[in-house]
Amino acid sequence: MVVVAVVSAVGLAADDRVLVGAPIWFKPFKFSVSFVAYCLSLAWMLSLLPRGRRVGWWAGTVVALAGLVEMVIIVGQVVRGKRSHFNHETPFDEALFSTMAVTVVILWLGTLAVAVLLLRARIADRASAWAMRSGIVLALAGAAVGFLMTQPAPGQRRGVSKVVGAHSVGVPDGGPSMPLTGWSTTGGDLRIPHFVGMHALQLLPLLVMVLTALAPRFARLADDRVRLRLVLLASGGYAAVFALVLRQALRGQPLIQPDGGTLGVAGLILVAVILGTYGSLRVSAPLADSATAEGVSASKELVS
Repeated sequence: MVVVAVVSAVGLAADDRVLVGAPIWFKPFKFSVSFVAYCLSLAWMLSLLPRGRRVGWWAGTVVALAGLVEMVIIVGQVVRGKRSHFNHETPFDEALFSTMAVTVVILWLGTLAVAVLLLRARIADRASAWAMRSGIVLALAGAAVGFLMTQPAPGQRRGVSKVVGAHSVGVPDGGPSMPLTGWSTTGGDLRIPHFVGMHALQLLPLLVMVLTALAPRFARLADDRVRLRLVLLASGGYAAVFALVLRQALRGQPLIQPDGGTLGVAGLILVAVILGTYGSLRVSAPLADSATAEGVSASKELVS
């Protein structure tokens, strides 16, 4: 995927073709970079499993191969100058998109297998364990948003339309969009909750790493109970944000133009996280005990 990302970056610079309102090499670039982060995170999590390593190896291999097939199709369609997603223009294009749909399901099931292993695993540091568990469950939810994109948009009919499915809601794909992300600025965009959910897989474990790095400087963070509370709070807040942006997209509302209701819910989430953080940092028991030292040691070992 790193190689595909480099090739796609070269394509962005050398190929001026545009497809559905975006540079034609932008999609393989985004997908390959996303797969790099996704697979590195899964590989790290699998390395921490005390049991079920063989099942985890097979699940990880399935994810890697499914991702490879999907990227071969995406890059192949770019070379042909055709869209890879939602393309029913010819029987060949339809067969390619159907193959991608199957690989996505296989990839999702492979990730689900890893999630089950993590939920059952006994990992010494509880904060790290719950960051990984929450992250992979939210990633599964984010990946599942992709299935919503395959539903016919208004005016599309299966077996008749050349394009069936869309990532935009309320507006056609390829309209005005945000820089870098390409998300719609005139309607809802299901790629937003897809992105938010998928990257919980990196951001929640990253939070544990940050908390562990700060523990020597801030005594309260040296307590494993405090880190666990903060991780659970972050997981709940992240899930709430995911649900909010999913609802916003399904309502056909652009991310950068939220209405009063969306802003109100966002404000409630922010207040809840601030109050929860304050409450989580209040520790009544002494900090310098053996359990705390063991928790910090286990967390540092996981980070390393």
